[in-house]
Amino acid sequence: MLGQKKEIEGVLLVDKPTDHTSHDVVARLRGKLQMKRIGHAGTLDPAATGLLVMLVGKATKASQYLMSVEKEYTGTIKLGEVTNTQDADGEVVETRPVQELTAAQIETVLESFKGDQYQIPPMFSAIKIDGVPLYKRARKGEDVVREPRFIRIMQYDMTRWESPELDFLVRSSKGTYVRTLAHDLGEKLGCGAHLKNLRRTASGELNVADALPLETLLDMPLLELHQRLRPVHEVIPRIAL
Repeated sequence: MLGQKKEIEGVLLVDKPTDHTSHDVVARLRGKLQMKRIGHAGTLDPAATGLLVMLVGKATKASQYLMSVEKEYTGTIKLGEVTNTQDADGEVVETRPVQELTAAQIETVLESFKGDQYQIPPMFSAIKIDGVPLYKRARKGEDVVREPRFIRIMQYDMTRWESPELDFLVRSSKGTYVRTLAHDLGEKLGCGAHLKNLRRTASGELNVADALPLETLLDMPLLELHQRLRPVHEVIPRIAL
């Protein structure tokens, strides 16, 4: 129709703050841009920070491809404490002594995680079984049998070791629960562990270094925010379109 306003579109890179769900970010951007057609290409847990790839307008059609690319994370794992959520948001359900470990010993165990494997999703997750999210059943004390999911770990390296904490960098396929990697590392080491904090640093070729904090984006004049939107063809190889 003549004079009809053209809907804006593109990919927006957001550095998600902690204590925001991915849906919170979507809702706040919808309010800022005054449009409903906004989504994201891969959820981050509320406590996690880092790269959230937002899709605006027709760019939402690219969600399937952008969600399928490998992800990169950095974070901290605390040994000696097991939580019911496998991260720092949960309740500590078990404590164990942390034996004397060398960096070489830990790196050997981390190496064993690399490659193709199946991972059992945590109970505290949004996966639905019989239409009910697992986390709702977990809050009732239920423990449901979960189907293992295929994942691939390309990199799982330690970047700092200062007992009882270690920093890490991991590159993995979509659908990988990094807090489960932390929990499983603790089990292999024998002392238990949970994920203390997590930050997504990359999603495919997109990097958090090119993202802006959510509040910075929301404080921008609309025209400037529109200019931050990257055309889909710039972030997705032509072969994938």
